[in-house]
Amino acid sequence: MLYVKNLPTWKRIIRVVAGLAMVTCGAHYGLQGLPLGYLIGGVGIITALTGFIGFCPMCSFAVRKQKK
Repeated sequence: MLYVKNLPTWKRIIRVVAGLAMVTCGAHYGLQGLPLGYLIGGVGIITALTGFIGFCPMCSFAVRKQKK
Protein backbone atom coordinates (compact mmCIF):
# COMPACT_ATOMS: atom_id res chain seq x y z
CA MET A 1 0.00 0.00 0.00
CA LEU A 2 1.36 3.40 -0.94
CA TYR A 3 -0.33 5.34 1.83
CA VAL A 4 -1.39 4.96 5.44
CA LYS A 5 -4.98 5.81 6.30
CA ASN A 6 -4.98 8.93 8.42
CA LEU A 7 -8.73 9.44 8.92
CA PRO A 8 -10.80 7.67 11.57
CA THR A 9 -14.00 5.92 10.51
CA TRP A 10 -16.36 8.60 11.82
CA LYS A 11 -14.57 11.32 9.82
CA ARG A 12 -14.63 9.15 6.72
CA ILE A 13 -18.41 8.74 6.99
CA ILE A 14 -18.91 12.47 7.48
CA ARG A 15 -16.70 13.27 4.47
CA VAL A 16 -18.58 10.88 2.20
CA VAL A 17 -21.99 12.24 3.25
CA ALA A 18 -20.85 15.87 3.01
CA GLY A 19 -19.20 15.27 -0.37
CA LEU A 20 -22.32 13.70 -1.82
CA ALA A 21 -24.41 16.57 -0.43
CA MET A 22 -22.09 19.11 -2.12
CA VAL A 23 -22.28 17.28 -5.44
CA THR A 24 -26.08 17.20 -5.18
CA CYS A 25 -26.27 20.92 -4.36
CA GLY A 26 -23.89 21.83 -7.15
CA ALA A 27 -25.65 19.74 -9.75
CA HIS A 28 -29.36 20.04 -8.97
CA TYR A 29 -30.40 22.85 -6.66
CA GLY A 30 -30.35 26.03 -8.71
CA LEU A 31 -26.61 26.03 -9.45
CA GLN A 32 -26.46 23.78 -12.49
CA GLY A 33 -24.61 25.39 -15.38
CA LEU A 34 -23.05 28.07 -13.18
CA PRO A 35 -19.32 28.16 -12.39
CA LEU A 36 -20.14 28.15 -8.67
CA GLY A 37 -22.12 24.93 -9.12
CA TYR A 38 -19.19 23.28 -10.89
CA LEU A 39 -16.83 24.43 -8.13
CA ILE A 40 -19.06 23.07 -5.36
CA GLY A 41 -19.50 19.80 -7.25
CA GLY A 42 -15.74 19.41 -7.81
CA VAL A 43 -14.92 20.05 -4.17
CA GLY A 44 -17.65 17.58 -3.21
CA ILE A 45 -16.10 14.89 -5.41
CA ILE A 46 -12.68 15.41 -3.84
CA THR A 47 -14.17 15.38 -0.33
CA ALA A 48 -16.07 12.15 -1.00
CA LEU A 49 -12.96 10.52 -2.49
CA THR A 50 -10.87 11.31 0.58
CA GLY A 51 -13.62 9.71 2.66
CA PHE A 52 -13.73 6.56 0.52
CA ILE A 53 -9.96 6.19 0.42
CA GLY A 54 -9.35 7.18 4.05
CA PHE A 55 -6.35 9.37 3.28
CA CYS A 56 -6.32 13.16 3.41
CA PRO A 57 -3.24 14.77 1.84
CA MET A 58 -3.68 18.00 3.81
CA CYS A 59 -3.87 16.10 7.11
CA SER A 60 -0.70 14.31 6.09
CA PHE A 61 0.96 17.60 5.21
CA ALA A 62 0.04 19.00 8.63
CA VAL A 63 1.46 15.82 10.26
CA ARG A 64 -1.83 14.85 11.86
CA LYS A 65 -1.89 11.18 12.76
CA GLN A 66 -4.79 8.99 13.67
CA LYS A 67 -4.98 8.14 17.37
CA LYS A 68 -5.19 4.45 18.12
